[in-house]
Amino acid sequence: MIRCNHTMLTAGRLGTLLSRRAVAALSTTSARMASHGQVSQQTDMSLPLYWDRRDSPLPDRPYNSTLTATEKSLKQKEKGPWSNLSDEEKLALYRIMFKDTYAEMKKPSSEWKTVLGGIFFFIGFTGLVVLWQRIYVYPDAPHTFDEEWEAKQVQRMLDMRVNPVQGFSAKWDYEKGQWK
Repeated sequence: MIRCNHTMLTAGRLGTLLSRRAVAALSTTSARMASHGQVSQQTDMSLPLYWDRRDSPLPDRPYNSTLTATEKSLKQKEKGPWSNLSDEEKLALYRIMFKDTYAEMKKPSSEWKTVLGGIFFFIGFTGLVVLWQRIYVYPDAPHTFDEEWEAKQVQRMLDMRVNPVQGFSAKWDYEKGQWK
């Protein structure tokens, strides 16, 4: 607990107070961003948005919300019979409403190459760090890991007849000098 102006603040209340101040400091973008010469635009999430998604084919608003004079005349022509429209005009009307077609949305990207390259880069970098640590950081292996030392240790345990009933020495035939 922290004593502050003769009042007791628990750790939870202090954390809440500090987190509120941090959020307030980070969310005041107007004064902070204006001091750096840039003003960020915030999206009004209460307005309809445009998106291209295969699972939700009809966005809240058309792709082009501001139309040119030719697009306005094309929209007026759209109200009449569609048999009078050419294929280019139908395509232009589609592009006013939507940015991409389903075929363009389904078209595979090459992003997997970047992801795979990044994965291989970090695996390689990690391998170099481990190699560097084995050479320069970790000490040499102790002499007890040598095969010669292990053979001497096994022979010593057999000479001492370590655990002769069910353990190590029980598996050694002392008369023949070999493992059973």
